[in-house]
Parts: sequence; C-alpha cells; structure tokens
Amino acid sequence: MDDRDTRRAIRVAGAEPVALWHKDKDLKQVDAVVLCGGFSYGDYLRAGAIARFSPVMDTVIDQARAGMPVLGICNGFQILTEAHLLPGGMLGNDHLHFICRDQKLRVENADTAWTTDYTAGQEIHIPLKNMDGRYVADRRTLDELEAEGRVAFRYVVRGEAADGCGNPNGSLNDIAGITNAAGNVVGLMPHPEHAVEPLIGTGRTDGLPFFTSILKKLVNA
Repeated sequence: MDDRDTRRAIRVAGAEPVALWHKDKDLKQVDAVVLCGGFSYGDYLRAGAIARFSPVMDTVIDQARAGMPVLGICNGFQILTEAHLLPGGMLGNDHLHFICRDQKLRVENADTAWTTDYTAGQEIHIPLKNMDGRYVADRRTLDELEAEGRVAFRYVVRGEAADGCGNPNGSLNDIAGITNAAGNVVGLMPHPEHAVEPLIGTGRTDGLPFFTSILKKLVNA
C-alpha cells in the first residue's frame, strides 16, 4: 500500500513516478528518490538494516551525497539512518505497541528540498503507523541537529490526544523527522503519501506539499 500511495501522491503533485527494484543499480535517470514505507526484509535484525545493503542503495547513497533529493518515509527513514545518510537511529516504540493514528506535527524547517511549500511553525496532520518509530541519537548529535536547524518536523505534544497530539513513540526531543546539512535528504516516520487527496482518509491534504515542494525545485532548477 505504501508504495502504491507514494506513486499516487507523486502523480497528484504533477510528476510521473518511476518504480525501482531493490536489485537495480541504475536509477533510470530519475531526478529524486522516495524510499517508501513498509517492512523491508521483514525488519529482521533491525528495521532497515538489511535493506540498507540492497544493490540499489549503493547508487542512492552516492547520488544523495552528490546532491540528489531523497525522501525516506517510515521504513525509508530507518533505511536512511542505517545508510548513514541521516544521523541517529530508530528503536522500538517506548510502549512496545504498534501505533496507527493521525498525528499532529509542527514544521520546524521549511527550507529543505522537500518542505518549501510549508511554513515554519505550521501545524499539520499526517497519518502515522509504526512499531519501531522511536528516534534516538547521542546528546552531541541531538545538540547539532537543534543548533543547525536540522529537525524538520516535531510531534506536537501539547493538546488533546484525540486531536493527534502527544509524542507517539518516545522519540527524543519529540523528533518526527530530520534533514541532512545540505537539505536534500529528509526522513520522517509519519506517512505524507496517505494525506494528499481530500476524498481519502480524514480528508486532509497536509502531505501533498512534500511532493509539490520537490517538483517545484526540480522544475525551477
């Protein structure tokens, strides 16, 4: 479902998706990469730990370091941390349960390749579903992320749980998503691809700006 919804989100934004297989080494001249959610390789060892060594990831890593925009959603975020394209790592939710709900987020950085159609401080609702969504990092890394403005999204913790508020998994500093220093690589646990059309789910389209942001960047490059 996650890969199909990601393809649909890209089309809704006005672009054409290209499917890449895990054994591919050629990115087929794509301009940006989305690592979608799911449970790659059954999440054995750790979430994303095996997928990080897929042949396609060698090329993704090289291209990301060269500046190609890369978005990691849920399992994709986990893969990005395992590949060291983003710092820190993901552990099991602090309550030890799978969680699925609409989650309220605050946009912290609207200057990345994937977030320019948002406004810093904007609060949005994005579907969340994970078992290993607790973001962790050492204190030095957390301090660097905060000081450099690399926390892209944060869970809104003040408010009613029924409105999607609260830290859903124990992530340090209430971090829901981060970016690399260059702003071309972004990872987050919630699923923006599930919130791009008003007739689906809760009727919100708060996830669509991820995909329109990158499309505008590529068109105007």
